Amino acid sequence: MAVGFTLAVAAIAYPAFRTNAFSAPGLMLIFAAGATALIWLFAFGRAEVRRANGDTAVEMLDALAEPAALVWPSGQVLAYNAAWAEENGTVTTLPRSGKGGGKSAQALYMAFAQAREGQQGRAIVQIGPREKEVLIGQAGQGRFLVRAAPDAVLPLAPSAPVAPQPAAPTGEARAMAAGAPFGSAVIGGEDLFAGRVEEPNAALALLTGPAASGDAAFGHLFDPAGVAEAKAKLEAGSSGPIELIARAHPDRQLHLYVAPEGDRRRVWLFDVAAQKSMELQLSQAQKMQAVGQLAGGVAHDFNNLLTAIQLQLSGLLERHPVGDPSYEGLNEIRQTAIRAADLVRKLLAFSRKSTVRRERLDLGELVGEFAVLLRRLLREDVRLETDYGRDLPLVLADKSQLETAVMNLAVNARDAMRGVVEPGAGVVTIKTRRLTGAQARDLGWREATDEVAFIEVSDTGPGVPPTLLDKIFEPFFTTKAVNEGTGMGLATVYGIAQQAGGHITVANLENAGAAFRIFLPAASAEELVETPVVEKVVKAPRDLSGAGRILFVEDEAAVRGIAARLLRQRGYEVIEAADGEEALILAEEWAGQIDMLISDVIMPGLDGPSLLRKARPFLGDAPVMFISGYAESDFSDLLQDEVGVSFLPKPLDIKTLAERVKQELHAA
Repeated sequence: MAVGFTLAVAAIAYPAFRTNAFSAPGLMLIFAAGATALIWLFAFGRAEVRRANGDTAVEMLDALAEPAALVWPSGQVLAYNAAWAEENGTVTTLPRSGKGGGKSAQALYMAFAQAREGQQGRAIVQIGPREKEVLIGQAGQGRFLVRAAPDAVLPLAPSAPVAPQPAAPTGEARAMAAGAPFGSAVIGGEDLFAGRVEEPNAALALLTGPAASGDAAFGHLFDPAGVAEAKAKLEAGSSGPIELIARAHPDRQLHLYVAPEGDRRRVWLFDVAAQKSMELQLSQAQKMQAVGQLAGGVAHDFNNLLTAIQLQLSGLLERHPVGDPSYEGLNEIRQTAIRAADLVRKLLAFSRKSTVRRERLDLGELVGEFAVLLRRLLREDVRLETDYGRDLPLVLADKSQLETAVMNLAVNARDAMRGVVEPGAGVVTIKTRRLTGAQARDLGWREATDEVAFIEVSDTGPGVPPTLLDKIFEPFFTTKAVNEGTGMGLATVYGIAQQAGGHITVANLENAGAAFRIFLPAASAEELVETPVVEKVVKAPRDLSGAGRILFVEDEAAVRGIAARLLRQRGYEVIEAADGEEALILAEEWAGQIDMLISDVIMPGLDGPSLLRKARPFLGDAPVMFISGYAESDFSDLLQDEVGVSFLPKPLDIKTLAERVKQELHAA
């Protein structure tokens, strides 16, 4: 700038010296050049002076012990004292707005605005490598005095570990707490829960009640038992989360966090009721899954025992027909075995291991056909009402299982009203609807698909006590008297809904009883194409005798022995194998001479599907029948490339077994 100024003055004076410097025009040019030089020299001199003589604001800087500076509104430093120079070095500009300014520039803007209104502005500013809280006030026209707030310097990266110091209260912290969606306040005194609530935000009153904005002690806002536990945790050094229950809202669970703020402590309260509810639901789902796995394993083993019992009974009843002295006792044993088999089926349904025959179902038609039977099950003083929705979607489910689910719910509704509702006033309502995914989620199924079929069975009884809502679907849980129920009705419905890909919930209706809601996903067009229409069952043959060589594979000796003996009595030649390895050897030995393979699915060593894949070259086109206590769906994916394969669930009797064997051999 100096070189440029010198050239400009020379350019002005050059014409005068070139012609006649003492002429009138020349003198005027020289005078103009001199005046210009004096003005620019005066301006340069003012710019080089950092301290103006006689400026009170500038002279006041040296009187301040803390770092201080005079700045323009743009953030440029006009003057500073020795403490500022020692602490901040040659920093001559505060953070500016825009790129690089960040939060410091925003805080400065607000602080300058407060200073213009005659108030003292406060901001946290990053100057060099450190963050500093500064106080800003007006110092004359267009100038501001910026000084460091006492005890407010916070090193960003200390070179050595230092003991944590209590944070000073800041304007930003208070502003953040005021608009936070969680509760916040400042508590003084050594005992946090005995101190008075100061600076509470609006959310604190919503979480703990209106007493938060009064003079009540902090501990008086919460349940005393929770306060005692919280004190123990604080004394042990915990800063959160600490669980508390608000006096004004006993159903609301809160988490408390504590942080030092100057000579006081700031508390934060978060509402975790929704989180706790999700944790309870997850825990309940995991418990139900574990119980289901146990029930499925027990049912599988029990099925083998029941199969042996039923097959043996079939043989004994043939030798002791009606009129024989032993017939009555054997028949009672058979009825007991049938009841046990029914209980096993319920266990398998709960554990989602039962055999499922999926077919296309219209819920309106299903309920309409089944309503006739339901009216017979209900007492004469209980009225059955149906409410069919329009345009119900097709679903893929097992018809008999779905009928069992609706029947169990209707019978439970009938029993819930017994002795509670006046005779003739009891009503059981079955409602069907088409729901959207959003409607299903509002009613309790969080994983709902876009289209949902809905069945609701409700009553006019007393409803379900809230303490039982999380236990009602557990197996063997019942409120009925002894010998009035097994407690497997609702557990069976739960398993049927889950195995169908749906869900079941329970809710108490306003001014009415309980409503059990079954949600089933609507079948897509692709699923309907893949699911064939169920054909009518072929009438079973009356003559159960036959001929053919059967390879019978079963690891349970009692089942294998009695089944093979009864099949031999009906004319079949039976080759027995105790496991998959032995069966493979026998299949190779009798290659091309075996008419049918009957095998268990789950066996030690080589299982049923693996046996079939290895033995197929020796069996040719012979039909194969699998028998198992597990669901067919558990292993059907292992038989995708196999043809001529059927399935018979356990427990089974000789009549069913002989009928299926004759049908399969006749079809082959």
